[in-house]
Parts: sequence; C-alpha cells; structure tokens
Amino acid sequence: MRLPSLPTLALSLALIAPLPAAAADLIGFWDAPRHGGNSFNRLPPDAAYFQALRGYGASWVRLSYDKWKPEHRDFLIGDADDYRRLSTADLKTLKATLARADAAGLKIVVAPLSLPYSRWAQNNGGRFDDRLWQDRERWDAAARFWRDLARELKDQPGIAAYNLINEPAPEKQGGLSEYASADERRDWYARQRGGARDLPAFYQRIVRAIREVDPDTPIMLDAGWYASAGGFAYWPAPLDDAKALYSVHMYEPYQVTSAPNLKRAKPYVYPGPAPYGGRDETWNRERVGAHLAQAFDWAKARGVPNTRLVAGEFGCVRQLDDCARYLDDVLVALDRAGAHWAFYAFREDAWDAMDYELGKKKVDWRYWDAMEQGKPDPVTRKAGPEFEPIRRRLAAGRE
Repeated sequence: MRLPSLPTLALSLALIAPLPAAAADLIGFWDAPRHGGNSFNRLPPDAAYFQALRGYGASWVRLSYDKWKPEHRDFLIGDADDYRRLSTADLKTLKATLARADAAGLKIVVAPLSLPYSRWAQNNGGRFDDRLWQDRERWDAAARFWRDLARELKDQPGIAAYNLINEPAPEKQGGLSEYASADERRDWYARQRGGARDLPAFYQRIVRAIREVDPDTPIMLDAGWYASAGGFAYWPAPLDDAKALYSVHMYEPYQVTSAPNLKRAKPYVYPGPAPYGGRDETWNRERVGAHLAQAFDWAKARGVPNTRLVAGEFGCVRQLDDCARYLDDVLVALDRAGAHWAFYAFREDAWDAMDYELGKKKVDWRYWDAMEQGKPDPVTRKAGPEFEPIRRRLAAGRE
C-alpha cells in the first residue's frame, strides 16, 4: 500500500512517542477523551498503515482480525463450533500486528467479531448466529476463549482494552424490536433476566474469566442490538468492574447512511426526513444528538462518567451527499459529551464505502484486483472534504 509520508523527521519522532498511560495500559488512559479509527482489514496491517493513522493524530485503533486468513476455520478461535485452544499461528500473527501498532504510538482495542458459538455473519454465509444466546452453557466456551486470550495478551505492549464482542444482538431473535422504547426494553429484560439472552450477565461471566488471569486491562462492552445507542436502556446497573467502558455504534438513520441508499431512484438525504422505526422522522444535528443522548442519559443516571463512554464505530457511505455534514454532526454530539470515539473505518482493503480519504469517486480498479489476488491494497489516499470533520479533530488531539 502506498501511503503519504509524514512531513518531517521531527514530526515523525513526535508522533511515535509513547502516549501517557500506565505500563499495563490501565484505565487511566481513558480518563481524557481519546480519538481513533477502526481497522477491519482483510490483511494484517503493516507498519506504514498504523503510522499513517497515528500521523493524523489518532491515539488508538480498534482492531478486528476476523477477516484475516486463519490457520483453521475461524481466526484465533480455530472453530467457533468447537473451541479447544487458541491457534498458535494466528496468535503469532495477531501479536506481530499489535507490535506494529504499538511501535507507531497507537494504543489498541482488540475487538473480535466472532466468539465460540457466535460466528460473525459474514464468515457464516450471511446468516446471523444466535447459538450463544440460546443456551447459557455455551457461555463457558466463550469464557474459556477470552481467558486464554487475556492470558496471552495481558503483557502485550499497547493494549488499551478488550472489546469482548462486536455488536452483540441477543435481542434479535428474542422478541424485542430494534426500535423498542426504553420501557419496552426494560419489560423485555425483566422476562429474560437470568436466561441465555441476559447480556449483562453474559458480560459479567466473561469478565470474571478474564480477571482470573488479567486484573488490569480495561474491558469495553458493546450495547445490545448491534451496539445501538438505546441498547443500554434495560441494563439496571453498570457492570461490577471498575475498569469497564461502555460502547455504542452510530449509523442512524441507517436508511440514509448505508450503501443501499445510493441505489434508490431518489436517495434519502441528510439532513432531511427518513424512515425510522416505522415512521418518517427528520434527521439533523439535533436529532442525531438526541439519539446518542440515550447512552449518555443512561450513564449519568447510574453514575458512570462520560469518560467511560465510547462511540466504538460511526460512519456513513462516503458517496452520500452531505456525508461530511453527518460525520460532523455526530462528532459534535460526541465531543460535547466528552466521549471517546473511533471512526469507521481507516483505509479498509475489503470494503471502500466508508473510506473517506477516497472521496466520492469510484475506487480505482486496482483496489478490486488486489482483493481478488489477495495482495495488499495499492490505492493512494489523501485527506479531502469527506474526511475533513475527522481529520480536523484528530489533528487537534495531536496538538
């Protein structure tokens, strides 16, 4: 991948200098707002990739490995249908990648897309895997996986958090609408509490397993219903762990921000009216802020400081008119709240739709050719108008 060089040697040295954090990457790293990007690439990123992200001023990267070529059926897990032990070859690849990110001066949040009995849909023939939420005994395999992984990573330089599972959705096949009100969510949880779809209880089980081998590393918890802003509404209390972070993702209104919108004869525009929860609503800066406020209000009511809240993902399709305006409105809400954030996504080599450095044009044919051949992405990026809302804030953090 050809990447822009850093401006000067002095700047380069400044950017790769270690960020202030305890040696074991304790929760203190998160005591001030941290801004970063998501890495969901098909190939383990090289040093230049991480240096480029750090060069913009990012302090952390949320790293997923599930698209990388695995030794067996599922990367690191071996087989999500029958977890036995971590794949030795995959673990070596992961540690080498983590070391490159650390060398670039980035902190890393490790974010699996799959767990035992919960294979990521894109690695599962497009099918949602609900098995983990059908039987509490299956939680034991997920707990063993995370205990094994934490044991291996607890002394790995640069780790800032373990993001236990990306976008869990125990509610999806459990009878709760994605657009349910807060009261409906709480009523649903009252019926599910103690069962296999009890997400807080699942997280507490995994955290206990991790803490058996790693008492220090912060743990990031995605809200339910694909980490929706209202996904914490039914949680009666925060998790019993002083080093927990609470994460939501922001793509609402999905009918506007997602790729299918571009195929409509008349795409929905932002700001403007769009379908949401069975009715049309006008989405603008105020509505975006109100949507995200669901998470902030939940935290405030339970004494969770905003520095423990994270927007683990947010984005819009780069070819959408006013995508940059949408990004800016999301960031205004997050920055006002003092929350951490990571944009989706940085220089993804498997899906160009939210790679804002590419601008609005179709991606170079070499991008697809490299993907078919399993080669590194050769396309040059640059920061243009679509990336400006993110670039500006990353640069401010660097200063």
